Amino acid sequence: MATKDTPDERKKPAPEISNPTELADAYLGLLKKCLLRFHDGAAFPYSPDSDPVDARMSTLLSKGIMPSPGADTMVSQERLDNIHHAAATVIREGVPGDFIETGVWRGGSCILMRAALTAYGDRTRKVWVADSFDGFPPPTDKYPSDPWQGRSQDIIGTLGVSLKVTFEEVKERFARYGLLDERVEFLTGFFEHTLPSAPIDRLAILRLDGDLYQSTYEALEALYPKLSVGGYCIIDDYFYTMCSKAVDDYRRKHNIDEPIEAVDWTCVQWRKAG
Repeated sequence: MATKDTPDERKKPAPEISNPTELADAYLGLLKKCLLRFHDGAAFPYSPDSDPVDARMSTLLSKGIMPSPGADTMVSQERLDNIHHAAATVIREGVPGDFIETGVWRGGSCILMRAALTAYGDRTRKVWVADSFDGFPPPTDKYPSDPWQGRSQDIIGTLGVSLKVTFEEVKERFARYGLLDERVEFLTGFFEHTLPSAPIDRLAILRLDGDLYQSTYEALEALYPKLSVGGYCIIDDYFYTMCSKAVDDYRRKHNIDEPIEAVDWTCVQWRKAG
């Protein structure tokens, strides 16, 4: 004899999609969960033998303090939502320019940017993926503020996760989502060598995740003048590393006074006003 499901056991009805924008948002919402390997308070299983995720681990995962082992990104849900909102806004408002992230780890944020172009029907912009794919730059006396200078270029990040990811691995992660095409451009090398000469005319989203003073300042120096009015400048680790000093120094030098807005516990943004 069949038994009735209890309310907790019943499946939630699928949301009704009534227009193309809702469909795009639904696709990007699902993609973000896949990039994070995290859904509604629980991590996707990394392997059949993975241990259950406890409450402390769930908090670390959801806040982007550490990534799920197989995740494509180590940023938080709020930071992915921020990229989603910024992309939707500049496309809707017609702010000219491409999207770029400087310092990409496994490429998750850039994968979301490329997916947003497809989701919202943008057929002209590119996504630029800028990274050395070989760890951090070697130490230099030019940037003494960086506390990590002098250590291994393959710095081990939060809770034992390596920050060094190869070019081929990042390309493969784009390909898994069907998003590796001619509109994804890679800038391979240290920023001081690649960004000043990058063939980028205009940017609508400039997202910096270089951690160090050097990586942040060099990216701002090379790319901020190309950011369109109405474009977003997003700093991933403003409250967490020496990149905040680089941002503040650059803003002060160039009289940038747009208000800085917090995205989450470590990320900030502002929109270029002029």
